[in-house]
Amino acid sequence: MNLPEYESIRLRKTANGKHEVLDVLRQRFVALTPEEWVRQHFVHFLVSHKGYPAALMANEVELTVGGKRLRCDSVLFDKERRPRMIIEYKAESIPLTDKVLTQVATYNMLLHVDYLMVSNGNTHLCLHYNHGKRKWEFLPGIPQYSEL
Repeated sequence: MNLPEYESIRLRKTANGKHEVLDVLRQRFVALTPEEWVRQHFVHFLVSHKGYPAALMANEVELTVGGKRLRCDSVLFDKERRPRMIIEYKAESIPLTDKVLTQVATYNMLLHVDYLMVSNGNTHLCLHYNHGKRKWEFLPGIPQYSEL
């Protein structure tokens, strides 16, 4: 992965032989899937290297649209608990295509955030909504929290 080392990641094996990882935001062990591996490393990167406050982040944020339930992988909130950024993760083997960007943009129809991020652990994309130009723009990298 194209992310810093995460040496303190906590893993365990269940009685039935399944692997789990400690989700640092939800404070509980969850199934260790390829997508979850990316999520835990990316959250660690944002908190430990980019200054994002863990207290303002949440994983698995549920949304309802016309009776259909959707799930944002991660959401960053501001200090008033308003959504600020949606983050979508894919397994390392999944390319970040227009379909992935459409998925995260769909979530934004409900949350109205200014930042969208997607990562598969190797490639990371961040978009910011430029209100003056009324359009989404790709950022050259992942911003520090202080830059948001």
